[in-house]
Amino acid sequence: MNNNTRFELSFKNITQLENKLNFCKLNNIKNINIPCKGLIKKDLFNDTINYISKNFNEFNVTYHYSLYHQYSKNKVKSYEDFLDFIKNSHSNRNYEILLVSGSNKKKNFDSIDALGFLKKEKNLKVKLGIAYNPYLKKYYNISSERERFQRKISTGLINSIWFQYGTDIKVLKYELTYLKKITKDERLNLFGSLFIPSKQFITRFKFRPWKEVYISEKCLYSLDNFFDFTSELVSFYKNNNITPVIESDFSSSEKLDSVHSFLENEK
Repeated sequence: MNNNTRFELSFKNITQLENKLNFCKLNNIKNINIPCKGLIKKDLFNDTINYISKNFNEFNVTYHYSLYHQYSKNKVKSYEDFLDFIKNSHSNRNYEILLVSGSNKKKNFDSIDALGFLKKEKNLKVKLGIAYNPYLKKYYNISSERERFQRKISTGLINSIWFQYGTDIKVLKYELTYLKKITKDERLNLFGSLFIPSKQFITRFKFRPWKEVYISEKCLYSLDNFFDFTSELVSFYKNNNITPVIESDFSSSEKLDSVHSFLENEK
């Protein structure tokens, strides 16, 4: 399995987090992502960072920082909190940040606004990751993603791009070509979301589709098609130096074996 593969953890409390971290240790998983959504925000998010720093500093952690979920009182206070978060991150060498606006962008305080403020800070050395959704224009009639990307990358604060999940490799390839053209010689790390197909995943997504996440009817109505697509996506990631980020639950031997089978048997 690719040693750079990352695994996103989901949990409801610190006890669940501890169990999953111990499972990761047992299975030699070193690269983990901590999302900032659902219950994982504010106090639990902050407690998570402190807990991992004190008890599991051997992990290479990427923390997602959602400006929507971490918003507090007003944009001035929210930015101060974000700035403190960045400064505190320097105390942990295995600590990186993926900045996201959140599912519902706050007016006048999204990732572009925050990056603009950061750019003006003196003596602040920081490199951040940003999310990119290749599917917005074709499937959701949202044409601003490229323009937003250019504004973010122009700050000089970006060192990684994190691709949103979707099931149209042609669109992904087209957007990747565009991003490489824009960034030219900049050394940016690329990451791509990956879900392991299952009947449960399909059922949940059909019942409550995720905002601006495109999954084709072909995949949703045929598990075999979904498996074939996932193998193709893993190959695409490998061929384009995109590190997979496993967002499916992997915290059992059976589930982890399923992840391994995709990553080790790509086309």
